[in-house]
Amino acid sequence: MEKVNLKATVLKKEIIKIFKRYGLSNSHALISANALINAELVGAYGHGLSRLKMYCDRISRNVINPKPKIKIKKISQSISYIDANDSIGFVAADLAIKKSIQIAKKTGIGMVAVKNSGHYGLSGYYAEQAVKKNLITMIYTNAPPAVAPHGALKSLFGTNPICFGSPSGSKIPFILDTSISMINRGKIRVAARDNKKIPEGVALDKFGKPTTDAKKALKGVQLPIAGFRGSGLAWMVDILSGVLTGGNHGGRVKDPFDDFSGPQNIGHLFITFKSNLFVKNFKNRIKNNIKIVKSLPKIKGVKEIMYPGQNKYKRFKINSKKDIKITNIIKKDLKTLLE
Repeated sequence: MEKVNLKATVLKKEIIKIFKRYGLSNSHALISANALINAELVGAYGHGLSRLKMYCDRISRNVINPKPKIKIKKISQSISYIDANDSIGFVAADLAIKKSIQIAKKTGIGMVAVKNSGHYGLSGYYAEQAVKKNLITMIYTNAPPAVAPHGALKSLFGTNPICFGSPSGSKIPFILDTSISMINRGKIRVAARDNKKIPEGVALDKFGKPTTDAKKALKGVQLPIAGFRGSGLAWMVDILSGVLTGGNHGGRVKDPFDDFSGPQNIGHLFITFKSNLFVKNFKNRIKNNIKIVKSLPKIKGVKEIMYPGQNKYKRFKINSKKDIKITNIIKKDLKTLLE
């Protein structure tokens, strides 16, 4: 598929302009644009500009509130509860991670639950904010039905990402940001848009047969990682980010692209704490831990044993020096949304 190159700074200005046109404040438009540009720079295209039109469509259909009145309730010294008032997910998540960081810095640990939010992009993007403050964080969010519970014929759980971030003792943070499905849904949507195949063994069509057709996969079910174990992890995230927070759960999170019957009411949970809570030499211990793993004998063809976050950091550094490549479809979306 033909692509065009645009500078990140130019794209960012256009995205901000678009979001402001759809009613977001300048600060909320900036938060949202930063998250989308970051997704492009780390190579997570399914969470980047391919979703811009969707967010705008949901604002137009009154299922994302462009001018939310977000409320923060203090539960205890270390716990806060945010009602995002159906805001765009980027804004709710940005507020939540900043609040959990603020609390953790003060009390040692900060837990922030969010309800009435929406899709917020990459969990790892928020985890990095905590790690930069020398904090450890765990982030959970649920998603629209895509994965069938173990033994079921129908999808119910979302791809429900699990994110863990920790200082690594170096400038490259340890960021594990993974969905519980064999492939994240954003990649399937991008493949469907570009008429490309998806890998074998990641999805079934609506008849329960294995498929590499992205469009058939979107109408079928995605397979969880590690069989019943992955199904259990998806269930755990649904409890932590949905049941616990007051957000939708049990398959009630609406598909952002296809279901405009109401807000998504996605729930998030952010748990952030100081890395030196129990030992004062955490930095040395984590450096030693990583060194031990990296020094193991490597299988043929492997140059380096990488820890989670290394590849993404390298992609970000490389891509930050280049223009962002966008498809003609996205270019057309940008033009339409700016008109």
